[in-house]
Amino acid sequence: MRGDAFLIVRSTFYPDIAGMLSDGATAALGAAGRQWDTVEVPGAFEIPGAIAQAARGAGFAGYIALGCVIRGETTHYDYICSESARGLMALATRDRLAIGYGILTCETRAQAVERADPEQGNKGADAAAAALALAALGDRFAAS
Repeated sequence: MRGDAFLIVRSTFYPDIAGMLSDGATAALGAAGRQWDTVEVPGAFEIPGAIAQAARGAGFAGYIALGCVIRGETTHYDYICSESARGLMALATRDRLAIGYGILTCETRAQAVERADPEQGNKGADAAAAALALAALGDRFAAS
C-alpha cells in the first residue's frame, strides 16, 4: 500500500488562480481526512516533470496537478496544453500513478477565475476528488 499523503504540484504562472485551485484541492483533501504536501513549479509544462521526480521514491498516494494556461497570441498555448496533458497521462498509465488533472486551459482570465474559484467552478476540488478516487482504485486492485 502506498503512503496516505497526496502531493499537490501547482504552477505559479498565474499565482491568484493557482491559489484558488489549491484552496479547493486542500479543502477536499481535508474533508476526506487526508494529508498533503505542496510544491510549486514555474508553469504547467513543468508539472509532469515534478510529479515524475516525486514519484521516484516519495511514496505519495496520489498527485494533484494544478495550473492554468490562458490562450495568447501565439501557438505556445497549444504546445503547453497538449504536452502537459500528454506528460501527465503518460505518468498515469505507464507508472500507474493516481493523478488528478486540474490544469485549466482557458481562452480568457475571466474563464480561469470562474473555474478556479472554490465558490464557482471549484476545479481544484474536482482534481483532488479524481486523485482520491484513482488512489482508492489502485489500492483496491493492489489488494486483489
